[in-house]
Amino acid sequence: MRSARGFTLIELLVVMAIIGGLLAIAAPRYLHRVDLAKETVLKSDLATMRDALDKFFADTGRYPDSLDELVAQRYLRAVPDDPLTGSAESWVIVAPPTGARGVYDVKSGAQGVTSEGRPYAAL
Repeated sequence: MRSARGFTLIELLVVMAIIGGLLAIAAPRYLHRVDLAKETVLKSDLATMRDALDKFFADTGRYPDSLDELVAQRYLRAVPDDPLTGSAESWVIVAPPTGARGVYDVKSGAQGVTSEGRPYAAL
């Protein structure tokens, strides 16, 4: 008598079908969580840059000419990448309302809306 070793084709197909079903359930949830994580990082980066802008203004009495000036004056270690666009060059600079020059506020240059339905540029 020979002892059978290994798996039959039917057993392998059943296991593959189970794994495929589990992936079909898990993949959409995973992708949604990645988008939520990018939104959270965006909100955090914006809060950090806005705090640095406020501190710069409080110390110098003027707004910085660029985000790079915040880095040069050590208010930021580096200009963060926009997590949605993947580039530090896509930040949208908002000038002061008084007509003075400088960086008053920063917004994301990404197109689209958040999971809450707000445009990324409105954060």
